[in-house]
Amino acid sequence: MTIYNKKILLLLAGVVLSFVSCSTTTGKNDAPDAVETIITEVKNEYAPDKRVAIFNIETKKTKDGYVLKGSSNLPKAVNKFTKKLTEAKIHFTDSIEMLPAPSLEGKTQGVIKLSAANLRGNPKHSAELVTQGTLGMPVNIYKKEGSWYLVQTPDHYIAWVDYGGVEPMDKEAFAKWKAGKKLIYTKTSGNSHAEANEEAQVISDLVAGNILSLQGEKGNFYEVKYPDGRTAYVSKKEAAPYNEWVQSLEQTKEDLVSISKTLMGLPYLWGGTSPKGVDCSGFTKTVYFLNGMIIPRDASQQIHEGILVDDSKDFSKLQPGDLLFFGKKATDSTKERVIHVGMWIGNNEFIHSAGSVHISSMDKNASNYDEYNYNRYLRSKRILNEESKGLIDLKDKEVF
Repeated sequence: MTIYNKKILLLLAGVVLSFVSCSTTTGKNDAPDAVETIITEVKNEYAPDKRVAIFNIETKKTKDGYVLKGSSNLPKAVNKFTKKLTEAKIHFTDSIEMLPAPSLEGKTQGVIKLSAANLRGNPKHSAELVTQGTLGMPVNIYKKEGSWYLVQTPDHYIAWVDYGGVEPMDKEAFAKWKAGKKLIYTKTSGNSHAEANEEAQVISDLVAGNILSLQGEKGNFYEVKYPDGRTAYVSKKEAAPYNEWVQSLEQTKEDLVSISKTLMGLPYLWGGTSPKGVDCSGFTKTVYFLNGMIIPRDASQQIHEGILVDDSKDFSKLQPGDLLFFGKKATDSTKERVIHVGMWIGNNEFIHSAGSVHISSMDKNASNYDEYNYNRYLRSKRILNEESKGLIDLKDKEVF
């Protein structure tokens, strides 16, 4: 190699070293993994269940750091998130949308205005039906996309409902609605009418648990108003003033069994939580609601309430009203999966929604023995007259 070539190689090496020494290095705290780790930490602390909390945060890397996008209804979670980023010396621009969205112009509360409004996982009619809201149910409204509203029900479930299912209200209108006298529909299903007689024009269908504004009485009918202002008449045989109904509830195990049997034969409906159709947890939820209690939406949530009664198939420990949970037990490599729920009614039998609402037995010699559910039984919980974080007693809390 000539002296000239050696000089060329040394010059090239110097250029390479120059580029290396001047390159921008990404510090450990600026790595995308560090940001994602913080997002996960905050989500696990404040919003571990996306069904009841919104913490949908995305980040975009820029030359100046990160742009924070997404939305949340949890100010404490967002504050914790940005604080952790600051402490980690991660540069960011906060563009997170805090809910309720300002575009709602103050109409951040609402009331369901159909007998049973379908609430879906995404803002479109083809999306999964995840739950239902019944007439008179108050909801928080977080944002609007097209003709769809993102709402949260009293049991904290978050889903989308189209404009036909909810009446948006500002705080003043909502307070006025809530302060008024209410009527609860108690028959499994029926109708309201334009006049105080059963032959008059139908205003809408009604199902058990529907709540309307009570305006007065006319003969054998109650005069009512809907959240959207429609007026109608409801037969006194099929309804009761809400406060009188609540105070009359004894909330006994016998009452739970009695109400559950009025729903016999109701079709199974994935996402259903009303007498129009129920899934397994929608059935137990409806039975308890008609006895003055709001319980969590899904079986995997209901199982965390109340007290443990049995986990060894000793059904002699159970009393009517106890909830039986079914699914797959945890293994060394998989978590427990709660897939089904039913309610004990005594005599070795439980009532549940599977295909339709029907009664099954844990007695191997019974004609209605349910071998399938017997084999996947997990445990039973008692929530009647028990205090638990996810239970709301309508006698103690003015939901409506």
